[in-house]
Parts: sequence; C-alpha cells; structure tokens
Amino acid sequence: MRALYSLLIRFYLAGVWLASFFSPKARQWVDGRKGLFKKMAEAAPRSGKIAWFHCASLGEFEQGRPVIEKFRKDFPEYQILLTFFSPSGYEIRKNYPGADHIFYLPPDTPNNVKRFLELWDPQLAVFVKYEFWFNFIHGLHKRNIPVVLVSAIFRPGQHFFRFYGGWFRKQLGKFSAVFVQDQASLDLLGKAGINNARISGDTRFDRVFEVSRAPMNFPEVEKFAFGKTVMVCGSTWPADEQLLLPLMNNEQLDMKFIIAPHEIREESIKKLQENLRVKSARYSLVKGPVPEETRVLIINRIGMLSQLYQYGQMAYIGGGFGRGIHNILEAATFGLPVFFGPHYQKFSEARELISRQGAFSVRESRQLEEKVKSFLADQAVFSKAAETCRNYVKEKKGATRIIMDGLSNLMIETSVSGNQ
Repeated sequence: MRALYSLLIRFYLAGVWLASFFSPKARQWVDGRKGLFKKMAEAAPRSGKIAWFHCASLGEFEQGRPVIEKFRKDFPEYQILLTFFSPSGYEIRKNYPGADHIFYLPPDTPNNVKRFLELWDPQLAVFVKYEFWFNFIHGLHKRNIPVVLVSAIFRPGQHFFRFYGGWFRKQLGKFSAVFVQDQASLDLLGKAGINNARISGDTRFDRVFEVSRAPMNFPEVEKFAFGKTVMVCGSTWPADEQLLLPLMNNEQLDMKFIIAPHEIREESIKKLQENLRVKSARYSLVKGPVPEETRVLIINRIGMLSQLYQYGQMAYIGGGFGRGIHNILEAATFGLPVFFGPHYQKFSEARELISRQGAFSVRESRQLEEKVKSFLADQAVFSKAAETCRNYVKEKKGATRIIMDGLSNLMIETSVSGNQ
C-alpha cells in the first residue's frame, strides 16, 4: 500500500507541474521547491536540538502559532524548523521571527523523506490539524522520533473511517500523540482502535485571544472607523460580495464597511469597486486620512485582517457560499456578532455560536439587512450578542497549555528511554 501511496504522490507532483504552466499559485509551488535541499543543507545546523513544526498553509500556521511560541519559550535550547506545504503560508510567514529555519516541505516521497530526516535529524515533529504525509510519518516513526498531531479534527466521512481505510488508520497509530479538538473526534478514533488521542481543544482560541489583548494599531483605519458603526467583512468571495453590496450601497444606514477580500488581484478589486455606488478607497492607495465621504475601505493587503476587527461592531465572514466559512473567531474575540453564508455546518464554533445567538447564517441580502437593522435599533440585543461572542472565546481557550503539558511529558519519556 505504501508503494501505491508513493506512486499517487508522484502523479500529484506531475499534475502540479503541468498546472504550473497555467496557474500562478501552482507555479509558485513548483518554483519555491527548486534547489530546496541545497538551501536546507546550507542552513541546517551541525549540532544542537531541532523541533520541527509543519503547517499546510497560513490558517494552520496561525492555529499552531501559540504552540510554537510557547515551545520556544519553554525550550530555548531547541532550534525551531518550520515548514509549509502551500505558498500562501510560506510566502507570508517566511520571515516569521519565531522560527530559526523556514522552508517549503519537500514532496512526500521516500527519497525526500530520507534526505530531509538525515539533514535535520529533529528530536520532535509537530503537525498541525490536517497534515497527513504518510511517508514522513513512517520515516519519523521508524527513527523513533516523536511525531505529534495538534488541533486535529476528524469526521466520519474521512478516508480513515471508510471500509477501505485500514492502512490509513494504521498510519494514525504511528503518531506518538494526537490532540483533538472535540469529543466527537476522540470517539471516532476510539471506535477505529486509535488510542493515542486526547482532547485539548482548539489552539485558535488561544491565538485570537492573544491578538485581542494587544492588537496592532492602524491609524488610517482607526480614523476611518472613529465614531461610526462599522461592519468588518473578512475573507470575502464574489458570492459574499454580491450579498453584501445592497447593504453597503444603502446610504440610509449610517454605517461604514471595512472589507478584506480573499482575492486581492487587481481585476477582483476593480470589479468590486465598479459594483459599489458609494465612495470607496483602497487601503494601499490611502495617503494620510481616509476622505470623510468614504463609506467602504477595501483592504488590499494580506496579513492585516485579524487585527482589523478591533475597529468594528459587527462582522461578516466569507466562504459560506463555497466550501465553508473562514475564521469567525478572529472577530468573535473582539465581541463582534458574526454573519456568514449557509455552508457552515462542519465548523463547530459556528454551530455553537449560532445556538448561543452570537452568530447568524444568512442566505440573501434581505436577511442580513434585517438583522443589522435590528441590532442598530436595539442596543440591548446587540450588546448581548457581542458579549456572547467575547465570552465564548474566553471559555474555550486553554488548548496550548494542555498540548504543551503533553509535549513536555513526551519529551521527558523519550529522553529517559533514550538514556536507558
């Protein structure tokens, strides 16, 4: 089965290479790995301890970041190696100061795994959420290197739990520890015979809470929002923007909007502005204060969104008309009632906040406008929803401490067994 898996990986690599002739993102994925092992060989230390953290992309990095930073604080004798699978993670965080070495992950082939592990020889490997590269997992397990999965979440439809999933379930048993977000995930693993798991919760709660305590300041945005009711619209796609346009264009509502589209390409931003009948401005072009008559401020820069919710009173989170919503916790931690589209069911935080009346799913512009008007008309109802969101994040934080306790115990056990 491993040979078949490795063959599929090679087919995947061929597909990405072909796609690179047409897709800028695929081209970036391919180009980013050119000369990768040479760069690694030049950077890898000849002595000392290495802790390897791997994230698929930017979202997983933000999820794993509290663990990385707490590990660095608790174990300063370790150098941290951080790898990314996706360009959207690597390109944005390649200068992250919390890691000593940052690279793309080499493709998961047996030869690459052997070269990578011989080069870096990590004492610990931590994968975040959904990363299951089975040749890497096998290589780490074979070398008795502890490998841990954090903030994981499992669902019945995943291949691990299908009739053909025996080999995949066996690979999960090679993790030294699996920290899952919820009881449902733990139950699924238990029924499948995987007994190396425990509930930690979701480290995203720790991360967004940290951000809310000391957010970065953006003076131009602060002046734009001052004294106004502001809706922050994060990671929006065209379908989300079509739903938002009637609200943004309704000048009878005394509101302003900060919108951070998921795609910030020129043609996407231009189309959005063309559909706005009110005054808009691009953040990148703002020199000095935003003109007073501006109603919509378009954030065409990456990496700002999680900090921008501090300037809002309500939030709309994109993705709910596609595969699923983006991070709603970044808004909730600032006490913003959250709106999103209908495709939210696989996100427990969305379901829970809806049940607590802190989040609201909308299918059309009319629904959104009616709810916004109800908040504007009744401060008590709005304040209750805002406090619900803020308290929800406070209640759920703490996963990082549980994971770090587990990692510390695991490292002690490994050190003791290695000295015997």
